Amino acid sequence: MDVDLRKLRYFVAVAERLHFGRAAEALHIAQPVLSRQIRVLEEELKAQLFVRTKRATELTAAGEQLLADAGPLLASAEALRRRVSRAARGADIFTVGFMPGLIVTPAVRALRERHPGLSVEVVRTTWDDQTEAIHDGRVDIGYVRLPIDQRGLRVRPLLTEPRVAVLPAGHRLAGKDMIGIADLADEHLLQNPDAVPEWRDIATELRRPGTRRPAPVFHAVEEKLEHVAAGHGVIVLPLSVVTFYTRPDVTYVPIADIPPNQVCLAWDSARRNPLIGEFAAIATDLRADAPSPAG
Repeated sequence: MDVDLRKLRYFVAVAERLHFGRAAEALHIAQPVLSRQIRVLEEELKAQLFVRTKRATELTAAGEQLLADAGPLLASAEALRRRVSRAARGADIFTVGFMPGLIVTPAVRALRERHPGLSVEVVRTTWDDQTEAIHDGRVDIGYVRLPIDQRGLRVRPLLTEPRVAVLPAGHRLAGKDMIGIADLADEHLLQNPDAVPEWRDIATELRRPGTRRPAPVFHAVEEKLEHVAAGHGVIVLPLSVVTFYTRPDVTYVPIADIPPNQVCLAWDSARRNPLIGEFAAIATDLRADAPSPAG
């Protein structure tokens, strides 16, 4: 049986919201139409996907499995659409994604010089979408920061760089040459604790139930730095990110006893575009000749 991608998108909209009314509103269709399409999908799959009561909508085990599998399938379909659309326009384009703080210009320039007729474009990504941009076809290859979900990707290590504590300019630790993670034990971390497990394991606020303030959801480095500058807490970032976003009301101190951040190249493992391998080789060769990020 072939799965209808439109019905699959409808299913994901409901599964993510667990509310038929809100999903229908987001999809710009009538709720009865959405309900009918979900019933048809359940009949096609011969599986119940939702349990609906007067008080709640919940996923069944089959629904949980479909939601896990639907994301990559829809992303792959979107990537296919983007590439076909690009080819139909006669556009010879290669797109590189990069995370904040990373300089990709030398590798991009080198690929352009090898292929004068090729348009090499760059797309800035974030922690939230650095792999999504690869899966959905927005970029052909991306400079990513670990950890990431590596399913469906080929990943090539490129470089490591130190991680630093980012502090308000007047902080008690400002100006030190180096600190240990234990020096941050009493600080409020403006990140998911799992992003810095070394802090999570010793944090005072995590050992006292109910004292951990919820971490805000940030979508850009600039937002994080605004909160640090305002004295709301501290963050831990790769060195190149902080040096790229230099500002007078924020400072940073290297942390001696936590692992460095790993930067890698990543691309869709199903892609066979020879330009991907060529760009990866160029970037790797240039990295071998470049100074360290701390230099």
